[in-house]
Amino acid sequence: MKRVLAAVVALMAAAVVAGCGTGSAESIVDQDELVIAVRPDLPSVGFRRTDGTFEGFDVDVARYVAGKLGKPFTLVPVLAADRDKVLVDGRADMVVATYTISMDRKATVLFAGPYHISYQDILTRPDERIANVRDLAGRRICEVQGSNAVQRVVEERKVPARVVPFADYKACLAALKSEQVDAVTTNDVILAGLAMQDGSGLRLNNAQFNEQRSGIGLPKGDVPGCEAVNRAITDMYQDGTAEKLLHRWFGTSGLDLSTIAVPQFEGCS
Repeated sequence: MKRVLAAVVALMAAAVVAGCGTGSAESIVDQDELVIAVRPDLPSVGFRRTDGTFEGFDVDVARYVAGKLGKPFTLVPVLAADRDKVLVDGRADMVVATYTISMDRKATVLFAGPYHISYQDILTRPDERIANVRDLAGRRICEVQGSNAVQRVVEERKVPARVVPFADYKACLAALKSEQVDAVTTNDVILAGLAMQDGSGLRLNNAQFNEQRSGIGLPKGDVPGCEAVNRAITDMYQDGTAEKLLHRWFGTSGLDLSTIAVPQFEGCS
C-alpha cells in the first residue's frame, strides 16, 4: 500500500511540474502585471510617438481598463497582421488595436466588448467624390496586410474593385496621394486619424457602411478576464469617459459623435 501511495504522489507531482511547463492559460485577473498590445501606426487611434510612448483613443481605453482591473501594465506595438499571434503565443495579455470582432477570429481568441462601434468608410483625394460603397466598382483600393476591410467590400458586398496590396496605412496614404490607388477603406476612426495627421485635404466621404465592432482581444478561454473587462467598459461609458475620449481624439474630424451609447456586448464564450 505504501508503494502504491508513493507512486500516486509521484505521479501527481509530475503532473504539476508538467502543467507548469505547458504555459497553461492564466486569467488576466490573476496576473500581477499586464502586457497590452496597441497599434503603433494609426494616428489618433494607436500611435507611437518619436519618444517611444503611445497615444490615441485605443491607448487611452487600454489605460482605463487596466486601471479598473487594478493592474500595472506595459504597452507593446502590434500591427494588424499579428494581433491574433501575440495572444496565441503569449506575447500579450490583451490586444486593444481596432480589433474587429469576427467569427473567424473568435475561433482563435476571446473578445471582450465591443468597446466601440464605428463604420467602414472611404478616404479619397479631394477631387474624388464617392457616395457609397458601390462607387468603388472598378476603382483601385488599398489593401493593408492583416486587415479584412477590403474583403468586406469585394467578397461580402460583391463590389468588383481592383485590390492593390500595401504593407501598412502609411504606404496606403502615399499611394493614394500619388494616384497609385483611388481610395482607402477601413474603419472611419482610422481614416479620420490618418486624414487629420496628413493635413493635405484628403477627404472622408461619410459613406458609412458595414458596422465595425471593435473588441478587446484576450487569450482563448479567459472568461473571468473577459467578464472583468466588460465591467470596465460599462463603467467607461457610464462615467462619461468614453464620450470624453472620443471627443478628445475625433472631435474635429467630422465624425458623428452626437449619440454615444454603451455597445451591446457579444458575451464571453
